[in-house]
Parts: sequence; C-alpha cells; structure tokens
Amino acid sequence: MTDSTDLTYSKRTSGRRLALFSLIFIALTGVGLYAVYDRFAGRSLSFDARLVAPETLAAILALLLVYFTADGLRLHFTLRALGHRLSLKAIFRLVFINLFFSNVTPMATGGGFAQIWYLHHHGVPVGRATAATTIRTVLAVLFIFSLTPIFLLTLDAFNGHSIAGEVGIALAIFIALYLGFFAVLLFRTRWLIGPLSKVLAALRRAHFIGDARHQRWQFKARREMLRFSHSFSDYLRGRPLFIALSVLFTVVFLLSLFSFPALLMASLGYEVDYLASLGLLVVTTFVMYFSPTPGTSGISEGVFGSFFRDILSGNHLILVIISWRLLTIYLGMLIGLVVLQAEVLRQRRE
Repeated sequence: MTDSTDLTYSKRTSGRRLALFSLIFIALTGVGLYAVYDRFAGRSLSFDARLVAPETLAAILALLLVYFTADGLRLHFTLRALGHRLSLKAIFRLVFINLFFSNVTPMATGGGFAQIWYLHHHGVPVGRATAATTIRTVLAVLFIFSLTPIFLLTLDAFNGHSIAGEVGIALAIFIALYLGFFAVLLFRTRWLIGPLSKVLAALRRAHFIGDARHQRWQFKARREMLRFSHSFSDYLRGRPLFIALSVLFTVVFLLSLFSFPALLMASLGYEVDYLASLGLLVVTTFVMYFSPTPGTSGISEGVFGSFFRDILSGNHLILVIISWRLLTIYLGMLIGLVVLQAEVLRQRRE
C-alpha cells in the first residue's frame, strides 16, 4: 500500500514538475520574442504568405524529413557500433521523446535521462545506454565547438561583436572545460567513481538515503560507470562502417538543423549567403549549450535576433525566429508529447 502510494505521488510530482517547466518554457519564449521585437525588430511584425507557398512547404517538409531521419540514424548506428540493435520504429519514437524532454527541462538534462530510461526499457543496459547517448552528444559537440572559433574569427557579422571580443577568453575557457569534461567522461571514467562515491556517502550522512540504499547505489553506480567506460572502448572497436555512419549522420543532422534559417530567408526573397547563415547558426547553437533555461527558451530567440538583425528586415525577423523554432523545436516537442503518452499507455498495458 505504501509503495503504491509513493509511486502515485512520484508520478504526480513528475507531472507537476513537467507542467511547471512547460509553463516556464512558454513564458521565457514570450519574453525572448518580445525582447527581439522591442530591441531588434523595431516593433515591426507582419505575416508573409510566401512562407506557406506550396514550393516552400514542400522544401520545408523535405528538410524536416532529413532532419528527423538523420537524428534517428545517428543514434541507431552508434548503438550498432556498440553491438545493440533496436527497431527503427523504436529509435524514431525516442527521437521525439528526447525532443520533448530536452526542451522542457533546464540544460536539456531530462533528455539524457529520458533516452537512457527508454533504451534500458528496450533491453539496453544502463551503462551502454548512457554511453550511446553520450557518444552521440559528443560527436555533435565536437563539430559545433570546433567550428565556433573559426566562424567567430572569419565571419564579417562578428566584427566588433561582443561575443567575439570582450568574452573571447571566457569563450575559450568554456570550450576547454566542456571538451575536457567529455574527455574525462569518455577516456578516464574511473576518475569519476571516487567523487560519485563521496556524493553518495554525503547523502547517507545527511540521512537523505539509508544504509541499505547507500550500499545498493554505490554498487550500481560503480558497475554502470565501468560498463560505460568499457562501452566507449567497444564503440571504437566496433565495425568501422557503423562508426563512419554514426559520424556521417551526425554531420547530416547538423547541416539540416543549421539550414532552416537559410531556407526560410530564401523563401522570403532574400539573397542568402549560406555559409554566413550556417556560421551564425553554429555560434547560436554553441551559446544555447550554456543556457540554463528549459529548451534554451528566451536565450535562443534573443541570440538569433541579435545575430540576424542586420540580415533580416524588422518585419521578418520575428517571423523567421518563430518559424525556425517551430520547425526545429516546437513541432518535435508536440510529436514527442503524443509519442510519450502512447509509450506510457503501452507500458502500463504490458
């Protein structure tokens, strides 16, 4: 009876927390859009029917298909390199569940946990699931973090911009720390076992967990950390074809993600410098990695508006921002919410 009550309370708490984060996401998105509307768009906004022209919608649908497909296949081939195989149907359900959770929780933390939970439920050990999702993230991070300094130094749009000047040192430190953390996580996982054990011991001393749970969590934490360490070695020793395909589809995913603004601007009749648009989106995405808000809400809109204000007219700036976020975030979140509910109902039936 107590376990059932605790489970019900836990589900209600999780539901309330997700609802709260969702409201924060909506509120901060509104704040970010208003800030761009007020500061960069000259308080100008008008709808342009060219965005819903048949040829534009066809191009958007094609790019969305590439975007979602590449997102699923980069995880699929990472898992194949690790020796695991899930059905493509299960993989693509996970793509949308991840989009939902990663955008309603701060720093995208929920997305990682949701992916691990989902993969574990489908027979992948926690350590291997953690390795697969981390490797997929690291591949994208390596590309984005490697290209950001190049675009900051070479694009005319960043000449005299504060992000390339005043915060240049802080930017370099952030990149070094972020890549350093992933290097330790992937190559020296054992170094993290000691600090993790001390955290669990501190929780026991503070009476947050009992002795039995402390011992059980210590064992599971060490076991999964070691599994994770071995999993990354297994990835590097996996079939070269699967490793190459996981990298290839990461590149395709990022290129499709960064191509949406260029497509939207071209649809509105702008002469688009694709490389410049690509570079601005790479740096925008880099900044978004450090946003503490759910789904980088508020931050992403403000950064995008700041970077593209000299390219887009005021009446189109807000329109492109909303369209960009709708296609890359909001649409996937809505699909993810539906898929998540269907997955929960299916698991309850089982």
